[in-house]
Amino acid sequence: MMRILSVVEESVVDGPGIRTVIFTAGCPHHCKGCHNPSSWNPAGGEEVEVEELVQRVKLSGWDGVTISGGEPFLQSSALAKLVTACKSLGKNVWVYTGYTLEQLEAMHDEAIQTVLDYADVLVDGRYEQSLRDMGLRFRGSSNQRIIFLNKV
Repeated sequence: MMRILSVVEESVVDGPGIRTVIFTAGCPHHCKGCHNPSSWNPAGGEEVEVEELVQRVKLSGWDGVTISGGEPFLQSSALAKLVTACKSLGKNVWVYTGYTLEQLEAMHDEAIQTVLDYADVLVDGRYEQSLRDMGLRFRGSSNQRIIFLNKV
C-alpha cells in the first residue's frame, strides 16, 4: 500500500514530455513557501495498492511517470515496488525528494537504494524560498539538483 494525495494523468511540468504524476502523502521537511503544503500530513490522502498505481501508469500510455510529494521516501518500500514496476513497463521514472542524494545514500536503506538504482532521475533538495527561480525547468529553487541516475 502507498498513501497518496492524487494522481495527475497528464503533466508537462514534472519532467520531460507528458507524464503521469503520483503525489504521495506525508512530508517532514515543511519547506517555507511549499507549493503543496496539503501533502505534509502523513495520514492525508488515501491508501492505494501499488499495483493499482502501476495499472494507472500503464493505461495512461505516457512514456514517463513522476513520483513527488510530500516526501516519497517516507514510504520507501512501496516506492521501491512502484519504481521497479514502472521501469519494467519501460517508463522513464523521475522521483522528487527534499532529501539530498547524499542524505539518502547515508540512510543505508535497501528500499531507498533500489529506488536510486532503478529511477532515471532524482530531483533532490529542499525547496528554498530565498533561492526561488522561475526560470529553472522542473524545480523551484536553485539549490535543487536534477541528477541523472540511469543505473539499470
